[in-house]
Amino acid sequence: MTEPQGVLLVIGSGLRTYREYLVASIHRCARRAGLGLVLLNNLKPTWQRGYFDEIVHVDVFDAGEMLAAAREVAARHRVVGLMCWDEPVVLAAGELAAELGVPGLSVPGVRGCRDKNRTRTVLTAEGLLQPGYALTTGLEQARAAAARIGYPVVLKPRAMGASIGVVFAGDESELDAAFAVAMGAATVDQSRYGGAAIVEGFVRGPEISIDAAVHQGEYLPMFVARKHTGDQPYFEEVGHVVDAADPLLHDAELLDVLVRAHRALGVEDGITHTEVRLTDRGPLIIEVNGRLGGDLIPFLGKTATGIDPGEVLFAVTTGTRPAITPTRRAVAGIRFGYPEHDCLVHEITVPASGEQVPGLVLAAPMTAPGTTLRLPPGGYLARHSFVVCEAGDPETCARRLDTAAAAVRVDAVPVGPPEPGTAFEMPAGLLDVDEHEGVSA
Repeated sequence: MTEPQGVLLVIGSGLRTYREYLVASIHRCARRAGLGLVLLNNLKPTWQRGYFDEIVHVDVFDAGEMLAAAREVAARHRVVGLMCWDEPVVLAAGELAAELGVPGLSVPGVRGCRDKNRTRTVLTAEGLLQPGYALTTGLEQARAAAARIGYPVVLKPRAMGASIGVVFAGDESELDAAFAVAMGAATVDQSRYGGAAIVEGFVRGPEISIDAAVHQGEYLPMFVARKHTGDQPYFEEVGHVVDAADPLLHDAELLDVLVRAHRALGVEDGITHTEVRLTDRGPLIIEVNGRLGGDLIPFLGKTATGIDPGEVLFAVTTGTRPAITPTRRAVAGIRFGYPEHDCLVHEITVPASGEQVPGLVLAAPMTAPGTTLRLPPGGYLARHSFVVCEAGDPETCARRLDTAAAAVRVDAVPVGPPEPGTAFEMPAGLLDVDEHEGVSA
């Protein structure tokens, strides 16, 4: 490979359906800038070959192996930027960016995003609205914390993503079971923050997320997504809607909270995905993630606003202030299909683009035949499909999503619950596993 201007190092490609549009944009930007692209990935390459100049097959979820491979690449090439959008890897990747001396969230920033307990501590010290909270490792600790904070409470793993292990407890009769669920997920977490659960006061109000670029500490919001979740006690995300004209993008109180939070956490350069509850006391940050949003939210943002998150990520990664001016004014939404009960999937059929569904942008199955889908607490992200629609207003978009979701056909049979004490398996999509391949040796 020749790279007169250097290379960009990407840690983990993500699922093709979820992330190829980002990789394609980054590839175009790199070519225009005369930069090479090197990927460290836990799978042997398939679709990635069309975008990367070099692919190193390594277990990116083993921090030691990933860092050794990255340092070997840095010994051969001049690394001018580093990207990572896979939640379990962002901490090690952020620390690696600092080691290589390239733009990144900063070590305090990436640790503050990844460690939910640190997030709460920093934001509370900043004087921002936050719930009562406590870090716990045992049931008695959790009981005492919940009694002190006051019910209802939410229990969650210290550093897991995608609402895995997040559970509501309305009173002390529900606390023990909720703690078992949260700690079950925390135990699966192999990061340095695994094995602990946070107990915090339940916050009422609609939930949103904001994807934003940060350039040299300047917070630059791109788009707001309105989140839809399943029924309590769990918080499975069933859909999102992005409106280019969402007034929250210009809400002074919300923007002040976001700017202060990122400054307090020490976030310097990169993209963040911040989840916020709109309470009767004002915006309350649930968490700040040091990566692009999941669930195709950046794709919705691009569809609704015209802002290309891949181009924005390329800019901040290479030390340039990104352009975040919208070029479209539309509404885009996604709806995920969940089974009503645990099931064994035989076949999933989704509507074709434009076929009987006005405004359909994208639809895809999310599981292969022969897969067992388990709802919480036996499993998480038990999604069999998704549909994405766009429209000129939120109401029309919602109707189109209803129509598209109703057109999905599910051939599956119910299965019994897992054996007591069985640990759930991490969802494949969270661990950067391509939909057509297993993890290679």
